[in-house]
Amino acid sequence: MSWRAEIQEEAEGADCKSTGWKLEQTYISSIMGCAFAKQIKQAPGYEHPTILASQTAFTVSQVEALHELYKKICNSINKDGLIHKEEFQLALFKNSKRHNFFADRIFNLFDTKHNGVIEFEEFVKSLSIFHPNTSQDVKIEFAFRLYNLRNTGFIEGEEVKEMVNALLKESNLYLSEEIVDTIVGETFKQADSNCDGKIDPTEWKEFVKKNPSLLKNMTIPYLIDITMEFPSFVMNNEVDDESMS
Repeated sequence: MSWRAEIQEEAEGADCKSTGWKLEQTYISSIMGCAFAKQIKQAPGYEHPTILASQTAFTVSQVEALHELYKKICNSINKDGLIHKEEFQLALFKNSKRHNFFADRIFNLFDTKHNGVIEFEEFVKSLSIFHPNTSQDVKIEFAFRLYNLRNTGFIEGEEVKEMVNALLKESNLYLSEEIVDTIVGETFKQADSNCDGKIDPTEWKEFVKKNPSLLKNMTIPYLIDITMEFPSFVMNNEVDDESMS
């Protein structure tokens, strides 16, 4: 074989190896791309920050910060990409076993799909209600649902009484049943304008406008400057799981 033939043969071999290597790289990239796409697809309730920013009071960068916060919470116990109630309670109280009436209510209202967990989209849209730039009407509507424990579309006397008793318990206060009944009665005297024994959304809205302090916990100022600390809807308890065991 001539030296020219040998060079040509070597060159053709090198081309084959190069082509094979490129094909192998393409195959590996394809596999990795599919795996990555599958991972993104499996992220429960994930919406692109741009979409969520357009639907809420948050900016794109704030939604991205919330996603980091969300990942921190949902990986605290179950590590399945979803926030479960015990993880929600752990984020609020540093104690996953502590039962709190208001935390339960907030969790249930955040869980708009009613599947027992909070997905990222639900997390962002629900937190947006507490954003300082969110309208008062949105906050009033959320507060109505918070008090409407039985989801009847009306706030009834027993629901208000249950909320008052829960608030007293969380505050370590005690009032006699007679005083609690008086508080409930006075509330209905002011709010139940048609005297039918229940408060409808329109009556609630008028009542809140006359008593704006009812919405004082419906705004979290530092949602404008989000950090990795979980926004607190109720009083934080510094006791952790270990000290409770």
